[in-house]
Amino acid sequence: MIEEEIKIKNNILLPKVFVVSDSIGETAELVTRATASQFDSGNIEIVRIPYVTEEEHIDDIIEQVKAENYSIIVATIILPHIRKYLIDKANMNKIPVVDIMGPMMDAFSNIMGITPKLEPGLVRKLDEEYFKKIEAIEFAVKYDDGKDPRGLAKADIILIGVSRTSKTPLSMYLAHKRYKVANIPLVPEVAPPDELFKQPPSKIIGLTITPEHLLEIRKERLKSLGLNATASYASLERIIEELNYADGIIKKLGCRSINVTNKAVEETAGKILEMIKHETL
Repeated sequence: MIEEEIKIKNNILLPKVFVVSDSIGETAELVTRATASQFDSGNIEIVRIPYVTEEEHIDDIIEQVKAENYSIIVATIILPHIRKYLIDKANMNKIPVVDIMGPMMDAFSNIMGITPKLEPGLVRKLDEEYFKKIEAIEFAVKYDDGKDPRGLAKADIILIGVSRTSKTPLSMYLAHKRYKVANIPLVPEVAPPDELFKQPPSKIIGLTITPEHLLEIRKERLKSLGLNATASYASLERIIEELNYADGIIKKLGCRSINVTNKAVEETAGKILEMIKHETL
């Protein structure tokens, strides 16, 4: 009884829709449901058939559709020969078929004068890349400034350095490149977490800087906060102490380092990526 209510609404028989795709068929299903909503047919029955890349598979699909009295095929097939085979077979058997991707790709190809990549699943790959970026950004926020040392084992890159060596901006920049980055501040009065010394040196990057340059950066930072620029935080003696301590930690870890003096975040990030990629070759 419930099945009949789904198939028949307001005395209108709803077609059974076979969504055929050489990827997962998500696009075709969304278009089908959007179309069905224009006919108040939100409960339309959809059978999704993904990863169709062989003509034999299409033969089986056609037989399956023929067994239904009232059905339609909606296709998102990228591969031209498979798409043509499906359309030809559907037409031979008088099965209504809607080709979503073909006309759109032809139009783009004609206007742009280039051939499409013809790779199934590219939309999904783009979505996956986007979500990887979001995940990396959330990771960088969660494990910024040594908030939780448990994140070190999960990180692709670990940045260490004294205050104002661009650890956070670098973490966010690299996160947009889909790298999970954690950073740890190095302060003489606070020992680095034990977890740091358990990580492979190859994924740890120490950030160094000249005392004079760091002095100017810290003075400007204090001024921006409305604080006295003569505080010990911005004293040359304190800075030299911190940098010597950081150098000692870097040597103890046996990790590589980058001098960030007068370097833009993009430049330093580029050097970090070169180091990481070289290590994985």
